[in-house]
Amino acid sequence: MKDFFTLKNQLCFAIYETASEFTKLYSTVLQPFGLTYPQYLVLLALWEKDGVTVKDLGERLNLGTGTLTPMIARMEGNGWLHKERSSEDERRVFIFLEKKAYEQKQAITQKVGEKIEACNIEISEYEQLMEHLNKLHHKLRLQKY
Repeated sequence: MKDFFTLKNQLCFAIYETASEFTKLYSTVLQPFGLTYPQYLVLLALWEKDGVTVKDLGERLNLGTGTLTPMIARMEGNGWLHKERSSEDERRVFIFLEKKAYEQKQAITQKVGEKIEACNIEISEYEQLMEHLNKLHHKLRLQKY
């Protein structure tokens, strides 16, 4: 019988190691653009839907304002996006992409795609991994911590 309580048999450790490798891979690809991996995730979310509130963006990325606010400030300082306070409710702050983010989108996504392709992950394998990870994520979210 397999001993599930050894480090090499821990699913959490396998996911941790894999996430670490993904972060390294993305960091290498994104460095020439002056982006971090979390900043890339912000761009992905805003490329899908621009002009969202900081709160909505945080919920979408599962990031708290303590993490997201300084990241947005850095990205704003580097010309990727800008903030606009709502005229109806000054507590609401909207995030909008700058021209630079749209101009760099193809180059960024192309470099990321090339790097992922170099990992020899087949499309069917990618889809299966996404399906399994999404199921696992859903099961974990149902737990009461």
